[in-house]
Amino acid sequence: MLRVIASASGTVATEHHKDGEVMGPAPVVIVVAAGRGSRFAGRGHKLLQALGGSTVLGTTLGHVLESGLPLVVVTTEALGAEATRIVARRDVIVISEAEAARGMGHTIAAGVQARSQASGWLVLPADMPLVGAPVLQAVAGALARDAVVFAQHHGRRGHPVGFSAGMYSELLSLTGDEGARRLLARYPAVGVETEDPGVLFDIDTESDLDAARAMLPALCRE
Repeated sequence: MLRVIASASGTVATEHHKDGEVMGPAPVVIVVAAGRGSRFAGRGHKLLQALGGSTVLGTTLGHVLESGLPLVVVTTEALGAEATRIVARRDVIVISEAEAARGMGHTIAAGVQARSQASGWLVLPADMPLVGAPVLQAVAGALARDAVVFAQHHGRRGHPVGFSAGMYSELLSLTGDEGARRLLARYPAVGVETEDPGVLFDIDTESDLDAARAMLPALCRE
């Protein structure tokens, strides 16, 4: 079950539906897939590791596609082929390694700029393959009421994090590895409570990957 537990005082073709009600143009999910994954000690990039019949990146993208929300993937040349295997080439933005080294904030800004006419944006790190489609839909729906929203589990803030179109200039100014955290600190935000612990789970290490492989079947059955 999903519910909003705290309140805060571009055109796309897809519309978001919640309980049968059309909420208007849907926000775009920015899948952030440009990090080096330096903490992962296994062979190859962590986003290319096998998971759920696909890869970590493929599983993350699969959940976004299942949600019906529009998306854009911001990635590097090393991961571009995997991204375009799953989503349309027009929905993949390839940045240079030098740009990626400028941090997650720069990567988010690139995605926002690429979809500047969107009604809002959901930021989803690509190494969070356990975030299911219902969570994405719920956070997108909350943006119809509030400017800054985020998924949370048992009161702990996770991803995705959503921003309305009014946050465009702030998002374009993001830099460094801080990502969008400073915006969450600066502006009142809404937590969307979910029973899904995947909103707190990312893959950084081989043990994280093993845990994801154990948890994913249960998620897929829900």
